[in-house]
Amino acid sequence: MLANYHTHTKRCHHALGEDREYVEAAIEAGLEILGFSDHCPWVYPDGFVSGIRMTPAEAEGYFNSLEQLKREYSNDIRILIGFEAEYTPELLEEQDALFDSYPLDYLILGQHFLGTDDYCYVGRPTDREDILSQYVDSVIEGMQSGRYLYLAHPDLIYFTGDKEIYDKYMYRLCRELKELGMPLELNVLGLADHRHYPAERFLKIAAETGNPFILGIDAHTPEQLQNRQALGRAEELCGKHGIQLMDDRILL
Repeated sequence: MLANYHTHTKRCHHALGEDREYVEAAIEAGLEILGFSDHCPWVYPDGFVSGIRMTPAEAEGYFNSLEQLKREYSNDIRILIGFEAEYTPELLEEQDALFDSYPLDYLILGQHFLGTDDYCYVGRPTDREDILSQYVDSVIEGMQSGRYLYLAHPDLIYFTGDKEIYDKYMYRLCRELKELGMPLELNVLGLADHRHYPAERFLKIAAETGNPFILGIDAHTPEQLQNRQALGRAEELCGKHGIQLMDDRILL
């Protein structure tokens, strides 16, 4: 693994460590590219304040800090500045207006919610087909928009219903993203923390479909960039299911 595009900062209120510590940990880990992709700020029309992402007012400090580190460590590592974002069409116009003010390198799609942060977190167990359907529809529409570099933790959706229903929708997701040439992420943090993802049932579907994959550390502490054991387990999981990891240095 020579590039990681999935790195958070303490601005999201559930990550720890200073920006510089992430950069230095990445250099020590041998990464050539470190992409920061903290949870994106949204401009909510009703004044809602999320507890799991930076506010629009914090965006300037995010870019200023990372631009400075980009210059300071230019001989040691390539630093990119992005966001992990949901695809929420009704909020995109205001989001784009905010992003226009900053040197944004990329977005990755992490569809945690269907709607705003106070509605339907998809990582909770559910046997509702309509939620699974909405998740798949939202992801496909988002990827078709061309806004995103890749799909983070595609198997975050925690469907506990009938296997045939799960397979139907996830095969559709994988086929559509393969046609678009969009990579899927095998989420290393989920593996390290023993979460319900990466889900082997999903990896089997994606492997059969032939989707390209990259590893994403989803770092919420600097130390997670150096978790060799978790990376080894991720590589073993790829080998088990015949998943070929693409060259992660060529995405940008």
